[in-house]
Amino acid sequence: MKYLIISDIHGSLPALEKALKFYDEQHCDMLCVLGDILNYGPRNRLPEGLDPKGIAARLNAMADSVIAIRGNCDAEVDQMLLDFPILSDYALVVDEGKRLFLTHGHVYNEEKQPRGKFDCFVYGHTHLWKVEHHEGRIICNTGSITFPKGGNEPTFAVYESGKMSVYNLDGMLLKECRL
Repeated sequence: MKYLIISDIHGSLPALEKALKFYDEQHCDMLCVLGDILNYGPRNRLPEGLDPKGIAARLNAMADSVIAIRGNCDAEVDQMLLDFPILSDYALVVDEGKRLFLTHGHVYNEEKQPRGKFDCFVYGHTHLWKVEHHEGRIICNTGSITFPKGGNEPTFAVYESGKMSVYNLDGMLLKECRL
């Protein structure tokens, strides 16, 4: 399967639409959303195209293909708008025998990984993308499609057949790692 993994939408419908265009064009099978979906958060500026109801409608239309995780800006009231669960701190996805641990990054993160066997640790939260090998697994931060930090551009990740890739929002490959 092919997974598009995004984080930190923060209510920006135009950013989500660009990511979903890639999802459609690249024939992805599942969308993994690593939190901070509808709310822009008190530390951020208002995002371009702030439209939480529009995001909810767009994601609800594909709810059977969405895996979502709770971010630090997500709340129970957000769950009321969405037709798929968002309140878990993590999800474990197994694809072709490879285990992907998906989380937002505010509870579990690169410095505080959970115990257990997994091949990829995937998170967001910091808005700083990375993908690299570390101690026998891939560590991937998807960055943010709305509020990138550190001089980075908006980014997301794709996982398919043991390969994790980070792309900018225009669909240009920035870096990839293979298990």
